[in-house]
Amino acid sequence: MSKNILHMLSPLRHMSPFDVNMALDAGYDAVVPYIDVKLEEVMPLVQDAMFSRPPKDAVHTAVFIGGKDAVLALDMLDQVRKTLLKPFEISAFADPAGSFTTAAAMVACVEKLLKEKKGRTLKGTKIVIFGATGPVGYTCGLIGAFEGAEVTVTARKAPDILAKAEEIKKRFDLDVKALDAGSPEKIRAALEGAEVALCCAAAGVQVLSKEDLASNKALLVAADVNAVPPYGVEGLNLHDYGVELSSGALGIGPLAIGDVKYKTESGLFQRMATSDKPLGLDFRDAFALARSFA
Repeated sequence: MSKNILHMLSPLRHMSPFDVNMALDAGYDAVVPYIDVKLEEVMPLVQDAMFSRPPKDAVHTAVFIGGKDAVLALDMLDQVRKTLLKPFEISAFADPAGSFTTAAAMVACVEKLLKEKKGRTLKGTKIVIFGATGPVGYTCGLIGAFEGAEVTVTARKAPDILAKAEEIKKRFDLDVKALDAGSPEKIRAALEGAEVALCCAAAGVQVLSKEDLASNKALLVAADVNAVPPYGVEGLNLHDYGVELSSGALGIGPLAIGDVKYKTESGLFQRMATSDKPLGLDFRDAFALARSFA
């Protein structure tokens, strides 16, 4: 029987050990990292992976795309798709810095809490995302917008977040609002009127204080992926899920999100390793699976 082989591509100097471990534990017999991979190098690498095995073994070959840039990862995944040739098609999965599965888990947890506790769906919900120039925040914006939420993306530098919003419009024809959140006053202004706050800022950065949370009476849910003190939301603990914060909003902590993220990434690796047909997996597939684990 042919072995399941995963070729892991990263534009960075290192492949994530987290992803290597996840892939092996999910059932791959061998994972082979390729580092410093440029976009134009994806096609020849994929061609080598495709044509080295007979068509009947194509489904036992897969490509994983890592790195830390969500847009570049999507471009690389598109390049893989353009390279595939029947009957030698292989599977591909993009999850740069774990951002697609983390964002999927974060939004899925929020969606479940809204439904169970507030009788709401994501559609029409006002969501503000802090740290949206990073891959997790950017992807949360995509998922929320695809689900019909009114999404506002923020960052500390106005030109950067405006560029992200424009890129989302150009690539996906989705409209998101972009705001500068480069000061405490601007953070509170961005939070005003939001029903869901997603904190996707850098580790060890507190985004929302108790006073910020209390300033917005409309806030229903606050979620955070920062597991390094100080946490992104003051008063929110690592394992919290649906815990009422001092402001009355319900909180979701990073390890509650992380549990769903872990199951989602592992599940997508397993899906590729056991599939009898080629798969192409991105944040949309991650969100669909995360919903079953939230």
